Amino acid sequence: MARLKLFLPLIIFAALALLFWRGLSLNPQEMPSALVNKPVPDFALLDVESNRELNKADLPDKPLLLNVWATWCVSCRVEHPYLNKLAEEGVPIVGINLKDDNEAALKWLEKFHNPYVFSVADVEGRLALDLGVFGAPETFLVDAGGTIRCKHVGVVDDRIWQTKLQPLYDRLQKQPWDAFAGELSDSLLSRCH
Repeated sequence: MARLKLFLPLIIFAALALLFWRGLSLNPQEMPSALVNKPVPDFALLDVESNRELNKADLPDKPLLLNVWATWCVSCRVEHPYLNKLAEEGVPIVGINLKDDNEAALKWLEKFHNPYVFSVADVEGRLALDLGVFGAPETFLVDAGGTIRCKHVGVVDDRIWQTKLQPLYDRLQKQPWDAFAGELSDSLLSRCH
């Protein structure tokens, strides 16, 4: 029994080292979302530009990106030019302006251009909370029926678009999700959790 007590610290150290090693191998960009394959939550929020109340029924009835952004978010500034590029290429993007001042949001969109079909002001952060958002930026790929098919935490850039979001976006453009969900490889779907 006395010898076991001598090895106890070593056993505890080995167990902790194993846990830390496992934690370091995880990708923080791949946070699972309970809302993947679930509908976009209902909302009734004011449009940043027009101050008109918008809701889930106002979402375009085609595949789109739902992008959580804010003027206080440094990474959002990095991401914004790429969102403008995607919008110019015809990708519909709906914005969720998270816990921001509306005047600051309007100035941001004037200065950096507006890639959004519309952007709602989520002043209290309730829609973001319903979406399971950890912070800005976060982007969701939504199908034509309003169901979330993919979530990305962090900046959307050319690499993320081409390897993670665009393959699914292109498939959603061609046919409904249900028609090809069974055909998708596990590796393609695993990138969207």
